[in-house]
Amino acid sequence: MGVSTSSEEKGIRGDGICVVTVDFPPVNALPVDGWYALADAVRAAGRDPGTRCVVLAAEGRGFNAGVDIKELQARGADALVGVNRGCFEAFSAVYECEVPVVAAVQGFCLGGGIGLVGNADVIVASEDATFGLPELDRGALGAATHLARLVPQHLMRALYFTSGTVTAAELHAHGSVWAVVPREELLDAALGLAREIAAKDGELLRLAKAAINGIDPVDVRRSYRFEQGFTFEASVSGVADRVRSRFGKGDS
Repeated sequence: MGVSTSSEEKGIRGDGICVVTVDFPPVNALPVDGWYALADAVRAAGRDPGTRCVVLAAEGRGFNAGVDIKELQARGADALVGVNRGCFEAFSAVYECEVPVVAAVQGFCLGGGIGLVGNADVIVASEDATFGLPELDRGALGAATHLARLVPQHLMRALYFTSGTVTAAELHAHGSVWAVVPREELLDAALGLAREIAAKDGELLRLAKAAINGIDPVDVRRSYRFEQGFTFEASVSGVADRVRSRFGKGDS
């Protein structure tokens, strides 16, 4: 359980690909320490001069279920501060990774998962993958910044306000998912794309990543940090606790 890094999976040693895998059973809802561990792993992979592409993957039923709500309920304000900072670090690590990041998404990709894939460079998804932000049902706000990188503006708003989801096929139609494949072919498909990317000159890839980030119309770090402020406002006003108290009881 935790975050692991491998450059040997599927015999890929030596071709410049690093696989970072998240595994927090049962649903990959990450605790505070998990977000920091993920950030550290992605940053370390990108700093390695031998890495030319990072594949971000997950074990289990779904790619990511967001933050560990039960930890928030148990630890209160300390956990809220910790998870907000941890999410910020993990999302930033993916965005700022010195080489391209390919996200391999299966099953559910919710909440913080949207922050990760929205900041990835390319997304490959399984046919059963679904994407959404249930934040309003969980007493939180955030990651609209990243959802807006996946769908058009008005669809983003509808999904945000309803806590609705979209399928991998729908995101493929919008152009934000590169390929949709059967679940059993997901990692191979992601690795195949990563090999195509990693075949390029490593130094030029790093320059290309920096150049593309530099022309983004929205500063995703500042935008997400702005959103996080409203999560704190919801917390101190008591709104978050009121909503989270219904979590898991069939009311949200």
